[in-house]
Amino acid sequence: MFKNKLVLYITGFLISIALTLAAFFAVVHPEFFHFDSTAVLTAILVLAALQFLTQAIFFLHLGPGSESRWDVAIFASTIILILIIVVGSLWIMNHLNYNMTPQQINQYLMDQSG
Repeated sequence: MFKNKLVLYITGFLISIALTLAAFFAVVHPEFFHFDSTAVLTAILVLAALQFLTQAIFFLHLGPGSESRWDVAIFASTIILILIIVVGSLWIMNHLNYNMTPQQINQYLMDQSG
């Protein structure tokens, strides 16, 4: 039992290191891969998603099976709450200037310039 978990941890660690190094080299040496900026961004996003799945499967033990059903449900709820907080915060910050009157904007700019 312990040896099996140790093999899973080592495998997950090696995959995580490989994905991290791939992302690093995609950013540092894009000419080696013949990447433009869009391809580098796409590569980073794909590697980040793979890294997330690797962490969830090998270290958080989220996967198919009846014993991890509650863990997956709690994890999904946590992700949904984080998304609500982040998207809501970005929405509020994006609409702050829209809700300010011109007098408030002028006063704010006067206060900032000294």
